Amino acid sequence: MSITPCNELLLDNQFCFALYSTSLLMTKVYKPLLQELGLTYPQYLAMMVLWESDGITVGEISNRLLTDPGSLTPLLKRLEAEGFITRTRSNKDERVVELRLTEQGRALHEKAKAVPACILAATGRSIEQLDSLKDELVSLRGNLGKAV
Repeated sequence: MSITPCNELLLDNQFCFALYSTSLLMTKVYKPLLQELGLTYPQYLAMMVLWESDGITVGEISNRLLTDPGSLTPLLKRLEAEGFITRTRSNKDERVVELRLTEQGRALHEKAKAVPACILAATGRSIEQLDSLKDELVSLRGNLGKAV
């Protein structure tokens, strides 16, 4: 027995599916570029935060990445094992873990500078178009954040 779907429930009409499937494909485009750097996509995001703000805490990086600090611990341990960062307990509060780039982590920044141009080329869009889309998505994220 076949169910006749209403237009509101057709998969191709769903904004959430367009966003989800685009995100999946975006990470697939990133994958070979990041493999050359020895990073996964989540590790790349964490490294970008550290390249902007070296010497931050796990809580601060968690806030920037909109994730739970506990879920970052395995990722950060792997970055430390790879020699990209150090994790040390704060002298002021031993519950706080501070993150610092190593020389190898700073050197990786130079290698990663080619990634954005590759991603831009893969999108087939101009930087202006992507900036506009990013601004819309950030606004949407803000609205959704208020709803949860």
